[in-house]
Amino acid sequence: MNGELTRNIALLILRLSGFGIAFGHGLDKIVMLTSGEGQRFVDGIGDLGFPMPGLFSWAAALSEFVGGILLALGVWPRIVAALCAVTMFVAAFVKKHLIDHVLSFIGLSSTPSEALDKIGSPEMAFLYLLIFLAIVLLGGGRPCPACSKNLGCSVASVGTSGRLGDGK
Repeated sequence: MNGELTRNIALLILRLSGFGIAFGHGLDKIVMLTSGEGQRFVDGIGDLGFPMPGLFSWAAALSEFVGGILLALGVWPRIVAALCAVTMFVAAFVKKHLIDHVLSFIGLSSTPSEALDKIGSPEMAFLYLLIFLAIVLLGGGRPCPACSKNLGCSVASVGTSGRLGDGK
C-alpha cells in the first residue's frame, strides 16, 4: 500500500468511530429528549453550570448523533470533529471528572473511590476526545464519494494540494 492510501484507510477507521458515538450515545439522547423523558439529562446539564440547559442538552445530543454520522461519512471532518471534541471534553473533564480519576489512580487525591464510582468512568468520553482531536489535526482523509458529490462537501474537503479529500 502506498502512504496516501494507508493514511486514508487509517483516517477512515478513526472516522467510523463517529457511528459509534452517533448510535451508541447520540441516538439515545435524541430519543430521550423527543419523547419527553430527557428531564434528567437536561437537569444534569444544568447541574454542570450551563445556562439554558435545554438548549445545551440538544446541542450535545445533536453533536453526538448528527456530528457522528457526518464524521463517519467524511463530511466537513475537521469542523465536525472539533464540535464533537468540545462535547467529549465537557463529558470527560466536567461531567466525569477525569482529573479526579487520574489523581486518585496515582494516589495524589483523597477523593473517595465511592464518589468516583458514583460519577462514572470518563474513559469512553476521553477516548472519543482523543479520536476527534486526531481528526481535527490530521483531517478526515478521503470523504465518502457520494457525499462529496451529493452534499457539496468537496470544497470543504479540498486540501492544499487541490485534490479532493487529501485531508491537509
